[in-house]
Amino acid sequence: MLSLTESLKILKETNALIEGHFILSSGLHSPKYIQCAQLMSKPNKAIKICESLAGKIQNEFKDIDLILSPAMGGIIIGYELGKILGKQSIFSERVNGEFKLRRDFQIKEGDKVLIVEDVITTGKSSLECSKLVTSVNANIIGYACIIDRSGGKSEIKGKIVSQVKLNIPTYSKDNLPKELLSIEAVKPGSRNL
Repeated sequence: MLSLTESLKILKETNALIEGHFILSSGLHSPKYIQCAQLMSKPNKAIKICESLAGKIQNEFKDIDLILSPAMGGIIIGYELGKILGKQSIFSERVNGEFKLRRDFQIKEGDKVLIVEDVITTGKSSLECSKLVTSVNANIIGYACIIDRSGGKSEIKGKIVSQVKLNIPTYSKDNLPKELLSIEAVKPGSRNL
């Protein structure tokens, strides 16, 4: 498995960790943004991160029937982990602002489901996905992500396995530090697509 130093090196080499003033999908503001799409666009680098994360998942969760990821950020990661772990991988999509299963994707009663995202900050997308699992009496065995930037403040109560934990500060719109006030904010996330 990759060390934190090796993982951060890959994130920087792929321009997956960027600096500026960002409005996260949670609505919080941050001086750094993890753009996992940049990482995943470089398969030779991304596979190293995904294989390492898959190893951590195997150590933590022994019995997985299905991987569920929220669109957009989790789709490729969920697919790659499904391929490495030999598990079916599906994704949910927003329909009128709410996650739904489309494309004939199904979660069966009793399935043991791992929810996979690119980045967890508040855990909102993962928790929205978890409703799809519990609504059919399936079981959430845990959560996995490339980057856990929640600082332990996620609303997720289950186990989160991540490749990297980053303590990146976040701020409400009304509590921005001076250095962010002078930089125009951009909103790179996909929640409102």
